[in-house]
Amino acid sequence: MESREEARAVEENRERTLHEILASVAQQMRLPLNNIGLAAQWLLSEDAGERERRSAAILQQSYYRMMRLADQLSATALLAGGMTLHRGNLAVDRWLEGRCLEAEGLFRERDVTLTWRCDLTGHIVGLDEEQMDRLLWNLLSNALKFTSAGGAVTVTVRRAGAQLLLTVSDTGCGISEDRMDTVFDRWHHAGAPDPAQHGVGLGLPLCRAIAEAHGGRLMLDSREGEGTTVTVALPDRRVQGGEVRQTTGDYAGGHSRVLLALSDALPYTAFTAEKLD
Repeated sequence: MESREEARAVEENRERTLHEILASVAQQMRLPLNNIGLAAQWLLSEDAGERERRSAAILQQSYYRMMRLADQLSATALLAGGMTLHRGNLAVDRWLEGRCLEAEGLFRERDVTLTWRCDLTGHIVGLDEEQMDRLLWNLLSNALKFTSAGGAVTVTVRRAGAQLLLTVSDTGCGISEDRMDTVFDRWHHAGAPDPAQHGVGLGLPLCRAIAEAHGGRLMLDSREGEGTTVTVALPDRRVQGGEVRQTTGDYAGGHSRVLLALSDALPYTAFTAEKLD
């Protein structure tokens, strides 16, 4: 009979294999996707008609959404534990304002109001900026995706004792009770898949993994029809001996990271030639 330790080892090996396969699939996706992106740009010649411009925008939308999926699949290895953080002393007020200003215009494409508040002027915390960006973009993408036109998303950062609390709240559709039990592992949960608009279910698991790697935790409060609030609690401390890191521009590989991150929640009108310039 297989021991508990052997069963655990087999399961861990399956997880590693799955992560390796998904990362390989993501890598293979990128080259043809880049060709699709170039083709969409070629369609946007100066003499292109309205029909061609609309088609090109839809093609660009699909391109960005597929690139986002490739990025998410590449990040599945982070769920296996042992995430390596590159902490720096980050001014959280400037970081939050910079990221939300990048996202604000895209929220307007959906007629959703984005507001943010951080009263901790100049407050420094030791964080991995790249992973915190991934966490925030995933939370904002989920909030925007499930909030109808006329709704609102609010982001706040505050202190509570020895913790820094990052909260993203929305006035969206909320999460049904039957999904709450599997919301953190839906991407590999047995049974019928979620509707396509829910994605592959990697966003919240990745956010929780990033929070835990920082020594924190993620809390979810949602009621169907009333909205969702996600709170990330992180240790409120600096990196000893580290310099204060200047918030970097969120840019990668010739693409707007915020456009990639929010692409699943945006209409095709966000991908016209005028908006992409």
